[in-house]
Amino acid sequence: MPTVEELYRNYGILADATEQVGQHKDAYQVILDGVKGGTKEKRLAAQFIPKFFKHFPELADSAINAQLDLCEDEDVSIRRQAIKELPQFATGENLPRVADILTQLLQTDDSAEFNLVNNALLSIFKMDAKGTLGGLFSQILQGEDIVRERAIKFLSTKLKTLPDEVLTKEVEELILTESKKVLEDVTGEEFVLFMKILSGLKSLQTVSGRQQLVELVAEQADLEQTFNPSDPDCVDRLLQCTRQAVPLFSKNVHSTRFVTYFCEQVLPNLSSLTTPVEGLDIQLEVLKLLAEMSSFCGDMEKLETNLRKLFDKLLEYMPLPPEEAENGENAGNEEPKLQFSYVECLLYSFHQLGRKLPDFLTAKLNAEKLKDFKIRLQYFARGLQVYIRQLRLALQGKTGEALKTDENKIKVVALKITNNINVLIKDLFHIPPSYKSTVTLSWKPVQKVEIGQKRATEDTSSGSPPKKSPAGPKRDARQIYNPPSGKYSSNLGNFNYGERFRLGTSNVRD
Repeated sequence: MPTVEELYRNYGILADATEQVGQHKDAYQVILDGVKGGTKEKRLAAQFIPKFFKHFPELADSAINAQLDLCEDEDVSIRRQAIKELPQFATGENLPRVADILTQLLQTDDSAEFNLVNNALLSIFKMDAKGTLGGLFSQILQGEDIVRERAIKFLSTKLKTLPDEVLTKEVEELILTESKKVLEDVTGEEFVLFMKILSGLKSLQTVSGRQQLVELVAEQADLEQTFNPSDPDCVDRLLQCTRQAVPLFSKNVHSTRFVTYFCEQVLPNLSSLTTPVEGLDIQLEVLKLLAEMSSFCGDMEKLETNLRKLFDKLLEYMPLPPEEAENGENAGNEEPKLQFSYVECLLYSFHQLGRKLPDFLTAKLNAEKLKDFKIRLQYFARGLQVYIRQLRLALQGKTGEALKTDENKIKVVALKITNNINVLIKDLFHIPPSYKSTVTLSWKPVQKVEIGQKRATEDTSSGSPPKKSPAGPKRDARQIYNPPSGKYSSNLGNFNYGERFRLGTSNVRD
């Protein structure tokens, strides 16, 4: 076991040998043996081993193993020194192994050590991106859960910081190929992170790239399988995947496949949906996603069928007026509830799809059904006007900080919802029904139009959220699903027509 003095002496031999350093194998072996010494010897070995590593290829395995022993030492200062020097071993065929080792070291709970590992990984990424990815994905696919989790987070946060000369098209193709392997068995949280990784790749930000991502999401969502509304994993997987698909849709990347699946499989089972997420209005969440996607449908083989299913579901939330008794009062005990949040989503979706088949209401439905629909619209519109007046009165004169209270935020969103419904109902009251009006969905930010910019003729703001197993993700020990933040409608829209609107009980997503 060498002493500090012996380590310095052999270091001097190697340093003085210049180009003949490779001839002093015995001196390098003494330095390797330094890992068996005390604290001072180990610290020196951690610095000296990597310095001369490249001159002794026949001792490469011994040198890497010696440094790895130091990376696992009980003394944190020795570990940090050894980790800091690891990138010097990342040459040639050794680089993937070093990347693999560094990825495993991400599991450390020491923050300074963790930062050193991150920096070391980034430095070898710039040396050889493909080799580094090999080590990272090896651990993601086969490593311990904590290593897998941190390796995925490393990719999701650090890739975007790398320059274009590192993230070449070839490297991005490798990331996509390896990511597809991982997506065969992921949790919901992991799926979101991988979509973040892939969506950030330059090669996938083209129309064809986004289309490829949509197809990938559709595969993960199991759109070829029959939807099971009573299986929370099935419901959560569909919602999680759809949320990731929504930002990808545009006039050139269509949502048709998803919209068709929602209309055929989900809407008929809306009241049966189950979710493990406490407090989430799962029905409203589904309807919001459908509304956001409906703007970007392409040619749809089952357009009429989908419109009919939408129409039938819309009727469920647009009641007929109660029958009147002989004295002119309502014969029933209570007025029907008007669920404005649900109706906004359904009416908007119907309005968007109706543009593609404008004669649906006049030519495809018999006169009695259309008459019935007009009665429901008229009754709903009457309740809507009462609600709008109450909301405007409650908000009258309030500006600035006064509008930022939780209660007034709810009222503002409620007013957006009711105004949207009002605009859409007016369109459908036209003879024949019209589909020309545009609205911004109540939970979407209003897009400002610059002076001199032509206003869009369509509502562009509303388009902008595993291998598959029928039972859902295999890694079910981890978090499956992350609901979006914000408030959801609980009984906004559970408004009794003719009843005075009570504030403070409605919860609307900000």
